[in-house]
Amino acid sequence: MSKLKLGFWFMVWLAFLPNAPYIVTDLIHIRIGNGALLWLDVLVVLSFALSGLLLFYISLLDMQKLVKFKFKTLRVEMISIAILFLCGFGVYLGRFLRYNSWEIISQPHYLFMDILNMIIAPFQHFEAWLFTFGFGTFLIVGLWMFKNLNTLEKTKI
Repeated sequence: MSKLKLGFWFMVWLAFLPNAPYIVTDLIHIRIGNGALLWLDVLVVLSFALSGLLLFYISLLDMQKLVKFKFKTLRVEMISIAILFLCGFGVYLGRFLRYNSWEIISQPHYLFMDILNMIIAPFQHFEAWLFTFGFGTFLIVGLWMFKNLNTLEKTKI
């Protein structure tokens, strides 16, 4: 695969990547549900959220390997940290502004105007940046745990 082709597919991958950790934010719907089967709601949403996070981290590590193979001089770990914060921002756009990944193609002007407004006036959008930083940090801690648990398993007998 050429570097240009990998760059294109990397951007497509990046556009859809926040959808996996987004499922974690579906936990907010549990408080709305009825109390009789609350335990079932928690089990279902939590199992989907954990599955989404697992696939998210596997996908990230796979992409790291691909990029590292093609671009040997890139600092993939630093780029991954930036990607995790971008995912936090993507989850914010989806959860609170109700955008989805397809709107990059179908209605990019609205999406880019909202993003530009958040960049131009960050203090008016304090919650957006707080959520982005918090969720990005959550994803970084999760990646650290995932990598260390994965390493722990390999070092066992």
